[in-house]
Amino acid sequence: MLDLLKSMAVAFSTYSRIPMPIFEWTEENMRYSMCFFPLIGVAVGAAEILVDSICRRLGVGELLRAVLLTIVPILITGGIHMDGFLDTVDARRSYRSREEKLRILKDPNIGAFAAIYGIVLVAAEIGLFSEVKGTALVSLAFGYPVSRCLSGLSVIYFPKARKTGSLRKMADASASRCGRILLAEFCAAALGLLHWNPVDGVIILAAAVLTFLYYRKMADRQFGGTTGDLAGYFLTLCELFMLAAVALVACLA
Repeated sequence: MLDLLKSMAVAFSTYSRIPMPIFEWTEENMRYSMCFFPLIGVAVGAAEILVDSICRRLGVGELLRAVLLTIVPILITGGIHMDGFLDTVDARRSYRSREEKLRILKDPNIGAFAAIYGIVLVAAEIGLFSEVKGTALVSLAFGYPVSRCLSGLSVIYFPKARKTGSLRKMADASASRCGRILLAEFCAAALGLLHWNPVDGVIILAAAVLTFLYYRKMADRQFGGTTGDLAGYFLTLCELFMLAAVALVACLA
């Protein structure tokens, strides 16, 4: 039980800014940390619903509300997934060799394309959040653990672009049992979403799965496998497309 709690703390310490106890990380307490990755999505979804509720009670304007909903996931995760998105955009838009793209992923400096697409990403999310209200936002909250289940599955099962690195260490420490747990968590989140709102559920899951398939093909073709930055790129893109799908339904309703 103690090792499981430590695994959860490792997951939250790695992928969020939520304070956790400090202790030595070992292979044993890292083994199932990826299984707790979707719980961070639950925390993000709950925070989004809470912030939306506060905004409604205080009569906050739609623009400020949309800005706050865009900021919440970044504050909780510390921007770790957006960082991966920006690095990947820089690498892909370099149109260089696979080896050079992998080098760019590790470059701590931000490039022009990262800055441009970062602005586009934030602006798109603000606009889309302004269209998502009430039960639609609750539907979207289910999407945060869904995206992390898929991201975790990619970490465990997708080919790795590098033989070393934090992603490979995380994958090596994760047994096949962790993959089965993540799959079960994905099914649980999907069923909960479909039970809550079948229409939103179908489009959110379709957006997530299609993004997942695109991610697998793109990572293999351009990078020879996945990396930690690419996993962040997928998660960011997946959540953007899920948000877009919910906003589209809200606009058509």
